[in-house]
Amino acid sequence: MADEIGTILVVDDEYALRRLLTSYLSKEGFRVIEAPDSQAALSLFGQHQVDLALIDVMMPGMDGFGLVRELRRKSDIPLILLTAKGEESSKVAGLEIGADDYITKPFSAPEVVARVRAQLRRFKGGLATDEASPEIRIGEHLVIDPNSRRCFVDTTEADLSRREFDLLFKLASSPGKVFTREALLLAAWGTTFITEKTIDVHVASLRKKLGSAANITSLRGIGYRLDP
Repeated sequence: MADEIGTILVVDDEYALRRLLTSYLSKEGFRVIEAPDSQAALSLFGQHQVDLALIDVMMPGMDGFGLVRELRRKSDIPLILLTAKGEESSKVAGLEIGADDYITKPFSAPEVVARVRAQLRRFKGGLATDEASPEIRIGEHLVIDPNSRRCFVDTTEADLSRREFDLLFKLASSPGKVFTREALLLAAWGTTFITEKTIDVHVASLRKKLGSAANITSLRGIGYRLDP
């Protein structure tokens, strides 16, 4: 086995599935720790330096959505939901509460590994900006500081998630330019594996948090632009 390249927390009440995921990921050089439920996952999270978590949605006790909420309060690491549900509403709900991606069961080993690698690459690489990057000002009220990764509406700091900031930064880098959903996925997630609906969810969140300070326009079937 190659040198360990990250610690993955696998949370699923199905023993066979946990073992399968552990086998997949271990062969790729990851260190894997397993939890059969959310409470055990929270305990392990406090004991180990976890780089990414794979979380089943349907578990007894606290479900996967509840665990995502709890982990998101503690950390900004990538969280990927595992779900047997095909309904769009379930996937969107996961993204809205802080999940970075989701994988629908049944899945293949290459898919899981590729998604994990993409999330870790984006998370560890961060937003590529020069140390001397200037602030971006949009209109009279919105200020984006790429160096500190902070955003202000007038003098009030907006509480943006890592993905929301990266998405806003991409849009603000060229005000008035139309970005496709694919381009925005690559900029904020580092992959196009994720459904384009993810962009819509995060743009809706940005609009709510930034209000009239950020005029983000949707172009149906194409993408978004941030008007100057």
